[in-house]
Amino acid sequence: MKVLVTGGAGFIGSAVVRRAIAEGLSIVNVDKLTYAANLDNLRAVVGNPAYAFVHADICDAPAMRRVFAEHQPDAVMHLAAESHVDRSIDAPAAFVEANVVGTTVLLEAASAYLSAASEAVRQRFRFHHISTDEVFGSLSTEGSFSEDSPYKPNSPYSASKAASDMFVRAWGETYGLPIVISNCSNNYGPYQFPEKLIPVVILNAIAGKPIPVYGTGANVRDWLYVDDHAEALLLIVREGDIGETYNVGGHTETSNLTLVRTLCGILDDLLSESQHRPHADLIQFVTDRPGHDLRYAIDATKLQRNLGWVPSVTLAEGLRRTVAWYLDNAWWWQAIRDRGFAGERLGLRRSA
Repeated sequence: MKVLVTGGAGFIGSAVVRRAIAEGLSIVNVDKLTYAANLDNLRAVVGNPAYAFVHADICDAPAMRRVFAEHQPDAVMHLAAESHVDRSIDAPAAFVEANVVGTTVLLEAASAYLSAASEAVRQRFRFHHISTDEVFGSLSTEGSFSEDSPYKPNSPYSASKAASDMFVRAWGETYGLPIVISNCSNNYGPYQFPEKLIPVVILNAIAGKPIPVYGTGANVRDWLYVDDHAEALLLIVREGDIGETYNVGGHTETSNLTLVRTLCGILDDLLSESQHRPHADLIQFVTDRPGHDLRYAIDATKLQRNLGWVPSVTLAEGLRRTVAWYLDNAWWWQAIRDRGFAGERLGLRRSA
């Protein structure tokens, strides 16, 4: 099976590529190589004859048509996206361009490819669009998101992903493209770009810098270890039913403050000689993000019932693995800093 993966040099995309190659699939990785993409994430697969890399923008229609024509994929796993909520608050148009326009261009290219393909290719082809639970908006203290939850996006990022979900659905209904959609909870693990909460905590703690917690830290998220997510995504693209949506969650609801304190405890243990212990003393409450959703929780019953997937990594185990990885791989994140990423706070823009 040959899969075209968009955004395969990103955090989740690279986890999918590494796992797919290990499972014997052939991968064509299409990536624009924006600030958060990193070819170092793919060192383990470079040189493998089952792996090919194409440096291209999904918004470039001629380039996308060429990719399909040259590589003749059996499936698409569409992960390329702008994904940082804070950045979307400061620059929403970039999220519309990448997430909405880019998805539409890719859908057009896939449809054109399929219309000229053999019946055998048409029968096995799938367009798997990977999305987020943020499209559903915010929960109160009760309940969870199911595949039937209404869309109520509250940030420019989640609005752009909601729009892309709708375009994928429309291509399935209007043009008969064999689509499947998945919506995941917050991912974490190795190779996550250091603008997201967990790597920010780890790297700030290592340096003895303040660890920012938005608001009071009461916001709750369901955390999903990235390798568990990659396993679920590959299962969905191979065995998911056409036209269906699947929620992917880690069953690990935790407040941001509890998560940060847990990370600090792990760092205290693994950095027993650090002069910054206890690392929880570095916690600093900062101005909250505008429109910050209170709580996300995923009901992944459908995925378990229909395809047999359940997460295998507990939050405690996953966080410890993640902290250890960042401690052991300073070369990776230091290279990002050397390129000029300073980790400055974003997303405080408000209307006048």
